[in-house]
Amino acid sequence: MKTQNMNRDWIATARTLSQALPYLQRYTGATVVIKFGGNAMGDDEEMASFARDIVLMRQVGVKPVVVHGGGPMINAMLDKLQIESHFVNGKRVTDKATVEVVEMVLSGRVNKRIVQAINAEGGKAVGLSGKDAGLVTCDQTNPDLGFVGTPSDVDVSVLRDLAAAEAIPVIAPLGAGRNGETYNINGDTMAGAIAAALKADRLLLLTDVEGVKGADGEVLTELTPTQIREMTESGVIAGGMIPKTETALDAIEGGVRAVVILDGRAPNACLLELYTDHGAGSLIRA
Repeated sequence: MKTQNMNRDWIATARTLSQALPYLQRYTGATVVIKFGGNAMGDDEEMASFARDIVLMRQVGVKPVVVHGGGPMINAMLDKLQIESHFVNGKRVTDKATVEVVEMVLSGRVNKRIVQAINAEGGKAVGLSGKDAGLVTCDQTNPDLGFVGTPSDVDVSVLRDLAAAEAIPVIAPLGAGRNGETYNINGDTMAGAIAAALKADRLLLLTDVEGVKGADGEVLTELTPTQIREMTESGVIAGGMIPKTETALDAIEGGVRAVVILDGRAPNACLLELYTDHGAGSLIRA
């Protein structure tokens, strides 16, 4: 007869699974939009870990929708092709040559790499961009910036069809103009627009920071839109955190139940947020 001693790691794992039960029940059937980007996209191990988490979420009844960025990859390809970038007030001008590279990198290389990673973990991912099935129609954000768009109309019927088929949409942040132009869209903005149109239960914005920090430098675990506005006016929220919190406020106003800004570099960040008592990052809700 074979005997086996129970070690503490196994017991801790079983306890964690047991404690996750209320959250598993809570999120069954919920739509969760995840904005994926940053350094994790360039690391094979972190990409595989992210993909495994997304497949697990789908397996336990969550309907995940992944929206990705790809700025570093775009920069690398522009340099390789010797396409010079011009900037207006610190923002890249996306001319016709640049937007063609953007589409090639985002819809081609980056999107399919994420799709492949999710499928390798046993998921059923489908890659698309905002140009597919009339998903996102854009207006030009600023004529000085060229082919940079802001979502104006979002038709998520194709995403609902994919969810019904238990597939996982992976969306590149591109949209079509009213005259057929291709527009590049900020990844956070795209994720917020998709989440609002789906009336998602959660929008998870994975970043390279731990979350929204207060005046003392500590991460704030829960915030209201009013607090966000006050902290922005006082300068506590500044720099690159401003567009992320603005995306959060727009998403909540559009019908998203809550937005979480969290560190995508942390192992299993999405699972920590959804299935543990302490969560991860900064939760923003009305």
